[in-house]
Amino acid sequence: MTDNSLFARFVALVGGAAVAVRHAGDGPRPPAYGTAPTIPGPKPQGKIPTLKMPTAMGWQGDHKPTAAPGLRVNAFAKGLTHPRNIHVLPNGDVLVAESMGEEGKASSVFDHAMQATMKRARASGTSPNRIVLLRDPNGDGTAEERHNFIEGVRQPFGMALIGSTLYVGASDAVLAYPYEPGATRIAAPGRKLMDLVPGGHWTRNLIASADGTKLYVAVGSLSNIGDQGMAAEENRACIHELDLASGQSRIFAGGLRNPVGMAWEPVGGMLWTVVNERDGLGDETPPDYLTSVADGAFYGWPYSYWNRIVDDRVPQDAGKVAGSTQPDFALGGHTASLGLCWLPEGTLPGFSPGMAIGQHGSWNRSKLSGYRLAFVEFQNGKPVGTPRDMLTGFLSADEKFSFGRPVGVALASDGAVLVADDVGDVIWRVTRA
Repeated sequence: MTDNSLFARFVALVGGAAVAVRHAGDGPRPPAYGTAPTIPGPKPQGKIPTLKMPTAMGWQGDHKPTAAPGLRVNAFAKGLTHPRNIHVLPNGDVLVAESMGEEGKASSVFDHAMQATMKRARASGTSPNRIVLLRDPNGDGTAEERHNFIEGVRQPFGMALIGSTLYVGASDAVLAYPYEPGATRIAAPGRKLMDLVPGGHWTRNLIASADGTKLYVAVGSLSNIGDQGMAAEENRACIHELDLASGQSRIFAGGLRNPVGMAWEPVGGMLWTVVNERDGLGDETPPDYLTSVADGAFYGWPYSYWNRIVDDRVPQDAGKVAGSTQPDFALGGHTASLGLCWLPEGTLPGFSPGMAIGQHGSWNRSKLSGYRLAFVEFQNGKPVGTPRDMLTGFLSADEKFSFGRPVGVALASDGAVLVADDVGDVIWRVTRA
């Protein structure tokens, strides 16, 4: 074993020890959920914040997640390579973006700890940079066909089909590809529509407007709280609106630290997103959230969180704080809510209309959170109640191992809910029991 790997292991252990040290006597905290969450006061964790993440194990044999009562789950496709996001085509074919965070150069003790931990958890490494197509010709709920559909795209994530054009959100660009129904491969190079800066939060999700004239592009921040200055965060921590006719883009909404999943809610007609909030302030502080996205709104990052609670670690802008919009619904601290999909009435038994949310799971808290497919009910266009479990069992009981980690969520053409699992390398399919 090299000196560098020994050092990385030592630093990771230091990060793990920080869990016990920083949370000694802190006591359990109720999850910060709902429209009026109880958010504990901040407890800044310093240069080496709490660092806890399970070792990636994967699923062995017939082991699979636990479905909520009334539901069943089966593997739609196994043996993928870090599947992150899903897009269902009109003919029922399922596109899966296979991608991974790239390992950067460590510049601090904490960077070494983070990189060692992320690698152990299979959260970073060599990205597959590929979109695969899955097909279930006999309709039995398992994909019999698998094709390499698009290759050589830097960290693909978002996908949207409008007419005969497939749009792909790579970490460094929005690309357009010609699409023919039934095709199993696109060999033509992507046409660049919009430059994006890679690094930091790298997922670039896409969703089309109802009329197909615009794309909304989610871009996360470079850093936790503007650590390299706000100039480095230009055109980040926001959702862009890209006009496809003119090719011009603008910031549709800002102050969103890391917006990933996006979905349209049909009653109010609003765009909704799930956002990963900042780290280093405690187990439940602040909560990740689900929110409607208003044109021109600013949601606080990095200056404040939730209802204009100021983050004293950040050089302040009083005007930005005063003009910030409170999110709609708290999802608990550090759940890493990444996937979002609207489920209409009657999709699954026992679940009203609402949003299915892929919670990838925490690393910056003493007791792990997330690691599940959650559901938030909607009434009259707004979220209500508290999140419910749809799929659980992604963690070992002692929190040392993860069998899988949910990410993207999509509705299949037959009404099943599909979930990408990037540690288990599986696409799960959820239906009525």
